[in-house]
Amino acid sequence: MSTQTLSRPRQGRMIAGVCAGIARRFGWDPTLVRVLTVASFLIPGPQFLAYIAFWVLMPNED
Repeated sequence: MSTQTLSRPRQGRMIAGVCAGIARRFGWDPTLVRVLTVASFLIPGPQFLAYIAFWVLMPNED
């Protein structure tokens, strides 16, 4: 597992950098995280609100 903190990168963002930050933190492929995120939006639930919360609460990379 990576030792990086959870933050939104300034490079490699698509929309807000939430998926890229999560992928980098856990050492996953950013494309996989993005596909899983979009797929989860098709299922009813609070996924969109969670994404917005991450967008607001995750700090930008220094």
